[in-house]
Amino acid sequence: MTRKHFGTDGIRGRANGVITPELAMKVAQATGILFQRGEHRHRVVIGKDTRLSGYMIESAMQAGFTSVGMDVLLLGPMPTPAVAMLTRSMRADVGIMISASHNPYEDNGIKLFGPDGFKLSDEIELKIEGLMDQALPLKLAKPENLGRAKRVDDVRARYIEFAKHTLPRNLTLDGLRIVVDCANGAAYKVAPETLWELGAEVFAIGVEPDGFNINRRVGSTAPDALVKKVREMRADIGIALDGDADRVLIVDEKGTVVDGDQLMAAVAQYWNEEGKLSQPGIVATLMSNLGLERYLGSIGLSLARTAVGDRYVLEYMRQHGYNLGGEQSGHIILSDYVTTGDGLVAALQVMALVKKRGRPVSEVCHRFDPVPQVLKNVRFESGRALPEEKIASVVAEGRVRLGSGGRLVIRLSGTEPVVRVMGEGDDFALVESVVDDVCEALAAA
Repeated sequence: MTRKHFGTDGIRGRANGVITPELAMKVAQATGILFQRGEHRHRVVIGKDTRLSGYMIESAMQAGFTSVGMDVLLLGPMPTPAVAMLTRSMRADVGIMISASHNPYEDNGIKLFGPDGFKLSDEIELKIEGLMDQALPLKLAKPENLGRAKRVDDVRARYIEFAKHTLPRNLTLDGLRIVVDCANGAAYKVAPETLWELGAEVFAIGVEPDGFNINRRVGSTAPDALVKKVREMRADIGIALDGDADRVLIVDEKGTVVDGDQLMAAVAQYWNEEGKLSQPGIVATLMSNLGLERYLGSIGLSLARTAVGDRYVLEYMRQHGYNLGGEQSGHIILSDYVTTGDGLVAALQVMALVKKRGRPVSEVCHRFDPVPQVLKNVRFESGRALPEEKIASVVAEGRVRLGSGGRLVIRLSGTEPVVRVMGEGDDFALVESVVDDVCEALAAA
């Protein structure tokens, strides 16, 4: 069954275009109705990033949840993983994060978590969409059963303590010079404070949100500012988060960007040596570099691949007992500690490894040479099906040209109106030629 509103990571789109107050209220009402189980007083926690439109969506969702009898706890600007953690910690029935992650400020989105802190399954999202299409006024609460709303003031300290406790008790970050880029987003307070409390010398950028500058020339999708600052401050490491801090990229002391694949490789080797891997391998997506797969094989570990989206990685991890997985983009899931991608917690694990090794980040985090990979996007109308028949011959020919040592992946984006075409293989020129041919076929379809 085709989903009308939900993509690979909740609902996302232009604020006051796709994401309107009416839609937000309907999502809240439908979710509130679905998650009312039992006679107890039900509650929802709502966090957001720093986009101007967050105020509008937060108010609409507050109205929606209270109208169906759920109490609302407003967290203010908090990272997505913090909302997931607090949903469990505060015994809430559902958690909401208002964010469009790495997208520009004009967009916004709604991410939903169940009472266990995990993102909702496709089946539950379909049920929510079904309820949104029904006559919800018939299911509204009676006047005496309306929900209440209040802001919670101490949540930042709760998350900071949680993040710190993912490290061994005797480990500190003393002696490390760290630049952290918070993308003018949800972690602009908690990330620098956590690193400082752990003993690091902290230089923070992207910590002056104004409602419009989230992800603008800062953060994990625009690491140039971090690279410059790391070199300027002669820092040991740079940490780049995205707008809702569920993904991370690292910059080493030389100013080289380290992506999620390299970080997963480094942590996998570390955890394998420490006997901390629950399975002899990790989970990643179709987009992770072939070099990661080859490297893991060289140290006796496997790589299981899933569809793109950190929740699909996590679903596979839960089903098959893995405790490490993630995406090349920097969603790193360490399920011993978290129920979703957590950029800060992943960065802390990398720094623990750096401290243990006593070696520079450039040595610790560079585990393999990536296979040449080309990723290009083709603009594509939202809701339109992928024209598989029209491009089948071009795709088949491309895969033959790449041979057994290469890969070609074509997929509709779940967060943007584009088709993503990714090719990889040992010959860069050949890979780029194959990708360009597929892109041309898509544009003409």
